[in-house]
Amino acid sequence: MDINFNKNEDHNKLLVSELKNKLAKVKLGGGQKRIDKQHAQGKLTARERIAYLLDEKMPSIEIGAFAGEGMYEEHGGAPGGGVVVKIGYVKGKQCIVVANDATVKAGAWFPITAKKNLRAQEISIENRLPIIYLVDSAGVYLPMQDEIFPDKEHFGRIFRNNAVMSSMGITQIAAVMGSCVAGGAYLPIMSDEALIVDKTGSIFLAGSYLVKAAIGESIDNEELGGATTHCEVSGVTDYKAMDDKDALNKIKNIVSKIGDYEKAGFNREKAVKPKEKQEDIYGILPKSRTEQYDMREIIKRLVDGSEFEEYKEGYGQTILTGYARIDGWAVGIVANQRTLVKTTKSKTKPSEMQFGGVIYSDSADKATRFIANCNQKKIPLVFLQDVTGFMVGSKSEHGGIIKDGAKMVNAVSNSVVPKFTVVVGNSYGAGNYAMCGKAYDPRLIVAWPSAELAVMSGNSAAKVLLQIETASLKKQGKEISKEEEKELYDKIKARYDQQISPYYAAARLWTDAVIDPLDTRKWISMGIEAANHAPIEKPFNLGVIQV
Repeated sequence: MDINFNKNEDHNKLLVSELKNKLAKVKLGGGQKRIDKQHAQGKLTARERIAYLLDEKMPSIEIGAFAGEGMYEEHGGAPGGGVVVKIGYVKGKQCIVVANDATVKAGAWFPITAKKNLRAQEISIENRLPIIYLVDSAGVYLPMQDEIFPDKEHFGRIFRNNAVMSSMGITQIAAVMGSCVAGGAYLPIMSDEALIVDKTGSIFLAGSYLVKAAIGESIDNEELGGATTHCEVSGVTDYKAMDDKDALNKIKNIVSKIGDYEKAGFNREKAVKPKEKQEDIYGILPKSRTEQYDMREIIKRLVDGSEFEEYKEGYGQTILTGYARIDGWAVGIVANQRTLVKTTKSKTKPSEMQFGGVIYSDSADKATRFIANCNQKKIPLVFLQDVTGFMVGSKSEHGGIIKDGAKMVNAVSNSVVPKFTVVVGNSYGAGNYAMCGKAYDPRLIVAWPSAELAVMSGNSAAKVLLQIETASLKKQGKEISKEEEKELYDKIKARYDQQISPYYAAARLWTDAVIDPLDTRKWISMGIEAANHAPIEKPFNLGVIQV
């Protein structure tokens, strides 16, 4: 019996249990009372609508479930950012569905709501995925209008994207299942086809109160912008539905007739489960973020048949590169090795010990070449992050670590094949960038509950911040005791640790989800299937590289 394995297993299973509890809370949206109110109006909730629309026996993944977590508390919070986004299948066709959650502030838009909607559109654009909008929203959350309305990546960008997506030939279908007001009224009408539910759905630029205030006209909302008005008088909407289920059935019917898509042509064979037991991941992944482990053992439990063909195995060992399959799809894996490795000595070069999780010149050089190879062969890339950063110190600097790191960042940036990132553990500093962090356009980026995203570890940051703080106090002529220093350190570290949590990152959509490690294969497989909708049009060109 391996005591350490068991300790790790207990710790990681506890983290997954916490994740499931948090997800269960998110799924309640604005709470049971508001769900009951929605039902009393004859409406389904956002999640019920999506569940009814998607093919029951097919897999689905949720984007940004933790968006808004711990934010806007002075406004009563915004669970899930007040909108639910899922990738799943409608009549066998992969689609992305965006549904306003009317149980959260009547579906009003917070800044994070706009960000999440834009992320859904980005996924649709990158992968040319059909997108379905289920609209039920009171419009912009007015107390925060200045953070939602005028900027480039704010509310207006959504309608711009509607137009751009339409010109790209991406199918957009919208169903108005509740309020749809002001600028939001353009979203369904800029879609290819718009449905409206009788009695509960309404579309208008200004509601009856505002009309009365602005021009003195007295009219009720139904006559102003109800289903009959828009289907029979204005011609704004294309279909009238009796209720939510009728509207969703009409959408299924429309989707079922969409023609086949042009494929990117990624290689796929029959899927095989890993030979090694996937649940072992919980025991392999250490409880402490500083402990070592062999990333190969994690890879073996993620790939088909546990087969991993390593590229340049003996060179640049702190990064593992190689070919594998995930759920049948061919992938190139770039992963941080977390064990201490020893380089091979020669007459001109002595051997040295290299720290796991650190990117050295040789590992950056290897990764650059491997990424270029995958682009040549049209193989999607999967990055497994557990990285503390690039090697520092005189030896590294004189050896040109900045130049070699820049090569890797260049390759990741200019890569044209789809990239997928899984944050397994640490994701610190420039290591996050080189290993395809959010800024490098991964098609999907997910974190395990063990993940930490920050400029540096909590320990290192707290020590630096403590030095600055104590130096400032000394300038003021204040001496602090060891006890006071420890208290200050603990306070700084607690604040910093909160910010490096995977949920803090997921709340701000720096990642698409926090997932159970056992769901990783599903996420990557569905991600590559989505990417297969979009043929690669851009040539691979690295630009200027210092060799």
